[in-house]
Amino acid sequence: MSNTVETEKKGWLSRLRSGLSKSTQRVTESITSLFTKKKLDQKTLDDLEDALIQADLGVSVAARLVEKLGKERFGKEVTDEEVRAAFADDIAEILQPVALPLVLDTARKPHVVLVVGVNGSGKTTTIAKMANLHKREGCKVMLAAGDTFRAAAVEQLKVWGERAGVPVVSRDTGADAAGLAFEALERAKAEGCDVLLIDTAGRLHNKTNLMDELAKIVRVIRKLDPEAPHSCLLVLDATTGQNAHAQVETFKALSPVDALVVTKLDGSAKGGVLVALAEKFKLPVVAIGVGEGIDDLRPFEARAFARGLMGLPA
Repeated sequence: MSNTVETEKKGWLSRLRSGLSKSTQRVTESITSLFTKKKLDQKTLDDLEDALIQADLGVSVAARLVEKLGKERFGKEVTDEEVRAAFADDIAEILQPVALPLVLDTARKPHVVLVVGVNGSGKTTTIAKMANLHKREGCKVMLAAGDTFRAAAVEQLKVWGERAGVPVVSRDTGADAAGLAFEALERAKAEGCDVLLIDTAGRLHNKTNLMDELAKIVRVIRKLDPEAPHSCLLVLDATTGQNAHAQVETFKALSPVDALVVTKLDGSAKGGVLVALAEKFKLPVVAIGVGEGIDDLRPFEARAFARGLMGLPA
């Protein structure tokens, strides 16, 4: 590994650790407070389970982690570091199967990525960051500003597109999103793009309209490519905690969601929700965001995240 890549990786890991600091503090303080070098008894196990649930890991994950710890260490003397290390290993095990990067199919020109999520989840900035990531890898990228009802979203995407040096297909506010997606795919095909990222509206208060719009986008782009979209990413804001579960359920019903991106981990004390989502939905987590910068979205690494969450060095 070159020095530059090594330095970049270390920089990202330290950003991940500081980004997770709110979540880490919440869970580690709870665990630490339960241990003053004592034997692991049932009351401590119950308290540990409560601490994990409080950290948004969810009831099912908390029960699983505590049950395993109880089987291995019940009645033995344990320290809080040993408990956190055991939990980190178990969490990494839950996360490993879903830590899958978004792999672009090079046979497709372009690989079409439909990006969905509620307004305010960080969807538009995530698209720009993904465009930057793929461009750095040598791909030819195009963006479609499909959230046509929000002028701010279109402008934001144009600014990010300019910054990343990526063309953005847009129309006037209120234009037909499906028509725009069709036009963008036509252009991306004509220009030999490797990837087309399509932004969409996220107005959940009117699910019927949103469902119709998403269904229409899919229907219309399939006239040009019967298999599009090739990926459908749901962007989730980590600060919403347990509400993220409801959003996954809703968007799975509205669109062909096949992977997740989790943003705003740096602003959240609820980073544990990512573990709960992995355990419940088994959907790949293709990237996580821990900051506002264009480079602050990275492929998700299970072990680094699990150890970071438990306040341990990666």
